[in-house]
Amino acid sequence: MTLDYDVVIIGGSPVARYAALSANQIRAKVALVEPNINYGFLDHLVVREIGKLRRQLGDSAGIGIQHPQLDIFNESSMVVDWTEAMLYARGVRDNLAEQNSIAVLAAQGVDIIFGNGQFVSSPRLAFAVSSRLLRGRTYLLASGSRPAIPEIEGLSATGYLTLDNIWSSLSAVPNQVPQNWVIIGGAPPGLEVAQTLTRLGCRVTLIVEHPHILPFVDPAIARLVQAQLEVDGVRVITQTSVTQVMRIDDKKWVQAGDKAIETDEIIVATGQQPNIESLNLAAVGVKWRGRRLVVNKKLQTTNPRIYACGDVLGGYNFANIANYEARIALNNALFYPRLIVNYNSIPTAIFIHPMLAQVGLTEKQAKRRFSQNQVLILDHYFKAITAAQIQSETTGLCRLITRKNGEILGAEIFGVPAGELINLVALAMAQKIKVKHLANLAPVYPTFAEILEQAAGQWNQQRLNNNIAWQDLLEEFFHFRRNWDL
Repeated sequence: MTLDYDVVIIGGSPVARYAALSANQIRAKVALVEPNINYGFLDHLVVREIGKLRRQLGDSAGIGIQHPQLDIFNESSMVVDWTEAMLYARGVRDNLAEQNSIAVLAAQGVDIIFGNGQFVSSPRLAFAVSSRLLRGRTYLLASGSRPAIPEIEGLSATGYLTLDNIWSSLSAVPNQVPQNWVIIGGAPPGLEVAQTLTRLGCRVTLIVEHPHILPFVDPAIARLVQAQLEVDGVRVITQTSVTQVMRIDDKKWVQAGDKAIETDEIIVATGQQPNIESLNLAAVGVKWRGRRLVVNKKLQTTNPRIYACGDVLGGYNFANIANYEARIALNNALFYPRLIVNYNSIPTAIFIHPMLAQVGLTEKQAKRRFSQNQVLILDHYFKAITAAQIQSETTGLCRLITRKNGEILGAEIFGVPAGELINLVALAMAQKIKVKHLANLAPVYPTFAEILEQAAGQWNQQRLNNNIAWQDLLEEFFHFRRNWDL
């Protein structure tokens, strides 16, 4: 049986359901191929909040504050009741998943086809699922990704968990939660899990190959994040590779450089790889290199009728970026393909506590793209902000990266409100609002937004200082020339 659609979406990720609903809302005829979908990231978001709550309760106990959500803790020792915690997490996950559930999509008119399938090229391009051929004017790959497992001697035989299955594994045996953990790799979700486990009373060792964690952020910010993880109790080992894993009696051992580390459980957090192997992409002319699909700026693959969005493209799963890509890809697939992706003003965040959020260029990237004396770095610390002092959330830094002409090139914010503040900076960048307007923001007092005003307020002073320094240099040069002429 052959069915014709405006777009066939190959799913397996939350962004596939988002794309199906979006396409349906513009009255496209949509088919969604739905294999199993993993909502484990929602479990992580909830368990992370439980870890943060445990820390807050510990801090507030010293000033006699009681919290209403004590039923997930043993009140005398603040030990997490894992059964209650995972039931709570599962309830939140189910409530959120219901918003884009299969039932909702089907009621809206999306054709749902369960199962796995593959592309066929003959007699015409189609996607085959069981005995059905789904033929679309265009196709959207939104099949997500899965953990990439490194080749480490003894890892498979010893056993390990991944960022996809850690919380479901713990919920299966809630009263036997391991106390000692080793996390291999510095993927951002791995940092989140490391901090969460320590805040839930576990001992965690994080092993990364780079000289510092988060090599894609400025080193000064990365050092602050690492210091926070270490304060929370995470043991961080940098510039070290894991060469061997083995089991001795009932313990697992990890060989990291010259260190042999005993642990109860291992988590692999070295990155992701796209779910594309079973789709028969080569037969329809879709190319990929390593862990990345080859797409152009319109999100077309090397087959112009097949588009892609989300972490199937390669990289980490940031839901806001995936949804942005879905909107671009759908508009190009269903209408004239003219829109191109522009990630310059799309923010990302790592959900540690305090949060780390980014948008645009880092300091290093900006100075590589523009001449060094054209880039200004505006830093301001949260400890100078009234709201931070009142709420005892003084850890962190707001960094704005600008040009001397006031153009905002990027921002990195490490602090509790980073996720909210970065959206303001991203909007300013998208609308080409210059930094002097942030300096004139006049936010409600006392709020954390004050830090944007104060950081931006340094722009004019730094620009003047740079001009004065440049004028001094010119004056010295002409003084030298006058003396030489004499």
